[in-house]
Amino acid sequence: MRTTSRGLIAALALSPLLAGCFASGDGGPGAGGAGSGGRLRIALAVPPVQALSPYSNDATVLSKLSVAEGLTALNKDGAAAPALATSWKRTNDTTWTFELREATFQDGTEVTADAVVGALDHANEAETKPRVLSDVTLTAKADDADTVTLTTKTPDPVLPLRLASPALAVLSPKAYAKDGTVTPIGTGTGPFEITGLTGKTKATLDRYDGYWGGKAEAPGIDVSWIADGTARAGALRGGDVDIAEWIPTAQAKLLDEATRHEVPSVRTDSLVLNTASGLFADASLRAAAREAVDGGVLVDSVFGGYADKAEGLFGPAVPWAAGDRVEVTGRAKAATAAQVRKETKGRTLRLATYTNRAELPEAATVLQQQLEKAGFTVKQDVREYTQMEADLLAGKYDALVFSRVTLLDTGDAVAYLASDYTGDGVYNIAGLKDAKVDRAIRAAAEEGDTAERHKKIMRAEAEILRTDAVVPLVHEKVVQGIADDVEGVLLDPRERSLVDVDTRLK
Repeated sequence: MRTTSRGLIAALALSPLLAGCFASGDGGPGAGGAGSGGRLRIALAVPPVQALSPYSNDATVLSKLSVAEGLTALNKDGAAAPALATSWKRTNDTTWTFELREATFQDGTEVTADAVVGALDHANEAETKPRVLSDVTLTAKADDADTVTLTTKTPDPVLPLRLASPALAVLSPKAYAKDGTVTPIGTGTGPFEITGLTGKTKATLDRYDGYWGGKAEAPGIDVSWIADGTARAGALRGGDVDIAEWIPTAQAKLLDEATRHEVPSVRTDSLVLNTASGLFADASLRAAAREAVDGGVLVDSVFGGYADKAEGLFGPAVPWAAGDRVEVTGRAKAATAAQVRKETKGRTLRLATYTNRAELPEAATVLQQQLEKAGFTVKQDVREYTQMEADLLAGKYDALVFSRVTLLDTGDAVAYLASDYTGDGVYNIAGLKDAKVDRAIRAAAEEGDTAERHKKIMRAEAEILRTDAVVPLVHEKVVQGIADDVEGVLLDPRERSLVDVDTRLK
């Protein structure tokens, strides 16, 4: 018996904070695509870089448009929920067994255990392995037609979360070419099938009537990639598209109020301080910087109200964070302005940020003024991110204004904490080496119980904030533009979901 997708998709869509946000809006003349037969027209922001391969950053497009699915998905609380697998159990520390549902690929072939094993094997063997597999060794085996056993080299308590990554979507065997390329065109399991892809500009999707979760309301989707945010907003206002994602804050207020939909994001903007060398190797100067900056000022002046003042590393889009937050104690005493001027005499605070996110350079200018008031002499370095990443990781700056997704590929916060704040973290721009921080993050990583894991994550957050290696500023909000004759759009804080079987023109 086939299981309806309504419960799963609803769980994916919204946190409790967003319930009821499928509201209407005004798409302007022509909104809804007169004569389009009910097809949805969507403007996406980031053009594909590898022809929608799941092994690239294009993978999220496959989940946003409900083209492909993995064994699991994420529910509203960030826990693993059934997708192509109906259930699973952990048989020992390193072994998990997954039971598959009755489903078919869009080419008409059945989803079997062998097909799932093949898909995961291809991901493991990819020339550029998906990031979600970078810290785990995964072996898959078909027990029978409907049962898959997955084994990891070391214990992995979040394996079901890991399998929800768009990069681990299960595609039909014909998707995988001998040369290592992967195509999702006509090979997914979702309610919409890619039937055409025009370079980096357009894609055509048609409804897949064999979807296990029921027939989609919309007959298809016409996708345009419009990298310029102003142009995306203009396309919505002009009625050329029904849905436009990621409206820049400067453009948001130009939309009719009913077409603007704010979504708390798992993205936090912070001031990251270099603890390993330079001015901020001194804990009292880090504390002085922390006391000097005020992220609340940025909410209206820079983000136009589309942000919340940061309460920590994790904001309202992480629903369990506030309830488990731990008081920060043991911080260093902040140097006074006079002490800052004395300690930094003849030295300049090198403040970096990047142009890829439009608000960050403006935020850096506000922070520079706040830091100078506290006694620092500040010089900015603002460039495109790829031009400065090597210098950031090499510790050539004192501080960085940084926008970071706090739930990475696994959907689990531990991955972010380990990457950015452990002594051997691969993205430890702060250069932090603190034994208490390392122990706290390790304790969270080893915890298999979800509720206890959340508590230990927040204890680790408190240990990190104690060091003043990072000063959280704001929790961003995403603004999605939706015409008034569209309903059922998914407002997803994790930016993985956008349309599903219930999304349609009224």
